[in-house]
Amino acid sequence: MSDQPIRIFISGACAGLAEARDALAGHRDIELVGTASEPSKAGSKLASTGAQVILHALQRPDSVPTEEIAKIREHTSAPIILLVTRSTSTLLDEAVELGLNDVMLLPQLTDNLVFTVKKAHTIGSMTGSGGAGQRRSGDSCKVITLFSPKGGVGKTVLATSMAAMYAKKLKKRTLLIDLDLQFGDAAIMLGADPRATILDLVMSHGDLDSDKLAGFVTHHESGLHLLPAPLRPEDDALVTDDRLASVLSAAKQSYDIILIDTAPNFTSTVLTALDRTDELMLVASLEATSLKSVKVCLQTLEMLHYPLEKCHVVLNRADTKVGLKKDQVETALGKSIRFGIPSNRAVPMAINRGVPVVMTDPKADVTRAIRELCVAFSPEASSVTEQAASTAKLSRRDRKRIADETQRAQLRDADLAGASAPAPGAAHSPDLDLEFDFGDEAAA
Repeated sequence: MSDQPIRIFISGACAGLAEARDALAGHRDIELVGTASEPSKAGSKLASTGAQVILHALQRPDSVPTEEIAKIREHTSAPIILLVTRSTSTLLDEAVELGLNDVMLLPQLTDNLVFTVKKAHTIGSMTGSGGAGQRRSGDSCKVITLFSPKGGVGKTVLATSMAAMYAKKLKKRTLLIDLDLQFGDAAIMLGADPRATILDLVMSHGDLDSDKLAGFVTHHESGLHLLPAPLRPEDDALVTDDRLASVLSAAKQSYDIILIDTAPNFTSTVLTALDRTDELMLVASLEATSLKSVKVCLQTLEMLHYPLEKCHVVLNRADTKVGLKKDQVETALGKSIRFGIPSNRAVPMAINRGVPVVMTDPKADVTRAIRELCVAFSPEASSVTEQAASTAKLSRRDRKRIADETQRAQLRDADLAGASAPAPGAAHSPDLDLEFDFGDEAAA
């Protein structure tokens, strides 16, 4: 057992609570890090304190107040002890069934209170719930990165929508990291007003752990947590690879799902994220330029020795009538496509409102498609592919060199494409063997 005092947070109200609070606050083995009379107002406090045990007092102990407990659970997975002045015969059974740690009658001897807190903390540490979402290991956390080598394909819209779906509908502890460090828009699309960004976190002093992370994330009404991009583009270089790796390591101890929204190029931070990614989603639209960029991306990933089994092409606005069909795209890319997100006018309306479409239109076809995508990659789902063996690893310098060379080649191709118009009825890149024969359909 650590010599450090156990951090406790006290919420709710009941007779005798003030005396119990004062007794615990004066004990050398206990550190009272915060109080709140109403759980709905405890969010920011809980998120920043890293409390290891929660004591929640009930004025009417006839049954467990599930809504109050749910409010607490939005911000921490620490063990919860109920404090009551009287107890019904079924209260303890109900509390245990809901995953609470204990029920304690007040008034109570200080030593008994401290013993119960220590017991809850020990059990929480053994089961992985002894802190602000803290677990013993991050093995059950899934990291999903969304990437597109071409902007404007709806990658951030998909990332924010998936994060809201995981948090609100699938009840997963979800963190969305905006890794478009220069021009990230995740906060705007979520209608969030962040008080801190990923820059503030990586520039903070001391060890970067899950407790510290909890104090820097922004809480969204859907239940997701957001780590926004820096406010100024010139600050992107301050988010170093090593500090980003520490952020991801800490986050895996606290969340079920980590979604990473990236910049549209192979920066060193993107490569760092890819090293820690379980599933990579390449977002594309039904445009020849977008699909060509995805093919370049797949080739680059192969040169980087990145396991292509972990890469999944997601077609956004997949039902757009532009003369391209799914089998044509699969042939051109040399990769099957399992997921398509349909067009829906509700999406741009939701963007302008700053609310994910999965919340504004829960019955829309686009919402159903996003839910299917999220379910397919949820932590408890069967892994789509086994983790590829990490043989033939390249150094970070070699990977960055390959990525930079590929991006320069892509820019040259774009300049050449602008200088010469394609032949009627076809979109073709001889270097990439990317050709679509539109035939009569295009003429029509």
